[in-house]
Amino acid sequence: MGGTAFLVDNAVFYGLKLTVLEPKPVTAKVIAVLVATIVSYVLNREWSFRTRGGRERHHEAALFFLVSGVGLVLSSVPLWISRYVFLLETPEVSLITQEIADFVSAQVVGTLIAMVFRFWAFRKWVFPDEEAHPGRMRLAPAPKPKDEAA
Repeated sequence: MGGTAFLVDNAVFYGLKLTVLEPKPVTAKVIAVLVATIVSYVLNREWSFRTRGGRERHHEAALFFLVSGVGLVLSSVPLWISRYVFLLETPEVSLITQEIADFVSAQVVGTLIAMVFRFWAFRKWVFPDEEAHPGRMRLAPAPKPKDEAA
């Protein structure tokens, strides 16, 4: 699920950054993360955490997007620091240096920090109960075989 969201994030980020939002890479990153977050919610709900739950769907979605908002900030900060604190942008550095710095700060460092935070927060707050899932029937455990020798 994370791999798919990562691909969506990259496609949207570079699609925007290399076209209409060329002078605004942080804005491109924020939009990319928002789109990837929507994809991520659907994939996490239906696959990664389908056996977890214990909350109403609207409450779960609100928590998911709140946690993802924190993740959005965490994933954007390294790019912002790279561009506006370290000044790793043209004309201060070459275009290739700028693009490598953008990739490393946004797509590697920012994504890793946000990914670790989101996975921890999703398990802790959004999908907390490993055994509960609203609206799904649980099967009873199979009876243990009786010992015939006793």
